[in-house]
Amino acid sequence: MRALLIIPTTWILVTLVFFLMRVIGDPISAAMGGRLSPEQIRERKEAAGLNRPILTQYWEYLSGLLKGDFGRSQDNRAISDVIVTYGAATLELVFWSLIVAFAVGVPLGRYAATKRDSARDVSLRLFAILVYAAPVFFVGLLLKLIFSVKLGWLPVAGRASTNVELQLQHVSPKTNIMIVDAILYGDTSYIVDVLKHAVLPAIALGLLTAGVFLRLVRINLIQTLRSGYVEAARARGLSDRVVTGRHAFRNALIPVVTVMGMQIAMMLGGAVLTETTFEWKGLGYQLASYLQARDFVAVQGIVAFIAIVVAVMSFLVDLIVAMIDPRVRF
Repeated sequence: MRALLIIPTTWILVTLVFFLMRVIGDPISAAMGGRLSPEQIRERKEAAGLNRPILTQYWEYLSGLLKGDFGRSQDNRAISDVIVTYGAATLELVFWSLIVAFAVGVPLGRYAATKRDSARDVSLRLFAILVYAAPVFFVGLLLKLIFSVKLGWLPVAGRASTNVELQLQHVSPKTNIMIVDAILYGDTSYIVDVLKHAVLPAIALGLLTAGVFLRLVRINLIQTLRSGYVEAARARGLSDRVVTGRHAFRNALIPVVTVMGMQIAMMLGGAVLTETTFEWKGLGYQLASYLQARDFVAVQGIVAFIAIVVAVMSFLVDLIVAMIDPRVRF
């Protein structure tokens, strides 16, 4: 039954995207106004079908989405091709960022819960608020200044060095996921180069979610440690370490998994700023380029795709929660 909700959820999201993009006017005038004559604009609008009734355009838009057609950019490039080419880079960035978020947020949240109300607990809570509230682009610029400009430890921008990117173009099959392509190429130095380029963008985006995970794990672990079955485990003589690790920690992770879908959606939004800051040529970077060019058909297609991904991810997260906690049913 839960799977059936993907359809209306996705429909609502893509419908909102369509009509909100129409609020700004027709995409041709928005993108080409001032650069083309009124006659040329009318011709392009006619060719794109923008002179037809809005409901007709809406129906054609939905029909196209069902066929995997997300529209075409002003340079006549299929948005589905853009998604395939650049979406892999964003997927890779989100993957590395989630690793950072879990590696930082979950252990620190567990530690803060065991040191409740101490100076270390207060410091970690302040850290969680700080990394969550700090703008992603500001964190990214700060990381670049410290680790790239000042210390020279890590690259300033890009997904790999120029020569590495050129060599990886010849990998077959090419996945557009840089670390996978580097592994397929089989050169250890290329793998190291790709990983070094991923460190700063992953930290900048991952810390945002790490703050959320830290606070969630802390508060839920504190509540779980007060429950009756935990008290019973202590009464049997089990140590606090065993009680926390074996009995309480797993239940404290359930809310983290529950909000993961929402956090991935937030990461996709944060990827626009992160990819722009680090020139990480992914879907967010391309979306920013289309916004700057006022190519709203392309923007509409990419945002619709992201909306579909968020809806599907929410469903998958619900399945994972049900697997972790058998008491949960949808």
